[in-house]
Amino acid sequence: MTRPNVPAGAPERPFSDQPPVEALGRSGRRTLSPEEAAEMAEKVRKVEVVISLVLRIGVIVSVVVIAAGLGLMFARHGAYLPVRGHFSYHRLTSRSTPFPHSFSSLGRSIASGQGRGIIVLGVLILILTPVMRVAVGVLSFVYEKDPPMALVTLYVLAVLVGSFFLAGV
Repeated sequence: MTRPNVPAGAPERPFSDQPPVEALGRSGRRTLSPEEAAEMAEKVRKVEVVISLVLRIGVIVSVVVIAAGLGLMFARHGAYLPVRGHFSYHRLTSRSTPFPHSFSSLGRSIASGQGRGIIVLGVLILILTPVMRVAVGVLSFVYEKDPPMALVTLYVLAVLVGSFFLAGV
């Protein structure tokens, strides 16, 4: 059987239904065998499933925590329920509001069972969900044996975590 587009004298390899896949290795481009390509595709599929689960679980958990906090807050403070008249978002987010603005006040608020602390915890979980996705990305590139991308993603993770501390969280 003659192989199309193959130079004369090229080494024989078993015929496969799948064409060879180009991949960038450490020494430059190389052709992956169909088995290697299938293994790489399976790894990528597994990583995509894990990343999807991290994002879904993070959003679902944060929504449940926020809903529980809202329910608790409205059950304990009926005055919050009827929102009438002029409503100031500036007043809601100022330091004088009873919502916790630091980790220590958040811990005290949750420990005392205050709904507003539980709401802030839910928002914190929602904010940390994409950060967890980047952390899973680092692990996925290590799993896929792609050190350059693992290092770049690790740098992105360091910038994200550093931005929380620089912002005064």
